[in-house]
Amino acid sequence: MGRAFEYRKARKMKRWGNMARVFTKLGKEITIAAKSGGPDPETNPRLRVLMQTAKKENMPKDNVERAIKKATSKDFTDYKEMNYEGYGPYGIAVFVETATDNTTRTVANVRSYFNKHGGSLGTSGSLEFLFEHKCVFHIVKKENLSLEELELELIDYGVDEVEEDEGEIIIYGDFAQNSTIQKYLEDNGYEITSSEFVRIPNDVKEVTPEQRETIDKLIEKIEEDDDVQNVFHNMKEDDSAE
Repeated sequence: MGRAFEYRKARKMKRWGNMARVFTKLGKEITIAAKSGGPDPETNPRLRVLMQTAKKENMPKDNVERAIKKATSKDFTDYKEMNYEGYGPYGIAVFVETATDNTTRTVANVRSYFNKHGGSLGTSGSLEFLFEHKCVFHIVKKENLSLEELELELIDYGVDEVEEDEGEIIIYGDFAQNSTIQKYLEDNGYEITSSEFVRIPNDVKEVTPEQRETIDKLIEKIEEDDDVQNVFHNMKEDDSAE
């Protein structure tokens, strides 16, 4: 099993707190995709795959349509995607992805979470090298599909790991190759059920249970913020939680 698979297995146990959180996050991603590539999924690949993800997450159709409509509304204040990087307690690197209509508010909030929980916010780009930016596709497994053959085929498209889990195929690739991989899958008749972007730590740090508790408080506080889309860190996942 590769590093990406181990990372995903650990994160699988820790989903967003509740469905409302998932819908808010996805809604913003759909609005951003519709704003940048147009509201028609037929001509907007990113929007198309996000709508599939929303379907997999049982997000109501009304929510999806509202998120698309928001992008074309003249009253809509555009979301800005901003990343914030810092160190939590015990030298754990924390990478925060946000989508916000008020960057002044967001940076002030994120900085206060770090300060109040024994961490410090760093400068933009200071910790990016500690993580690999990946795109992830979940596809329906075709009958008689050979994983090895699929992986060999996809290597030229920037894919570095292909795994099977509970009847579906999970594909990890270079973030920059996201649209190329999606095009290959669609052109070759693979049904994409969901897609996401993740940051996988190059190295993980061991912590004690007490230290983990302190770091988790910071991560949970950041995740509660409505402007925050994703939080990534390089703390070794708790094996006992699996």
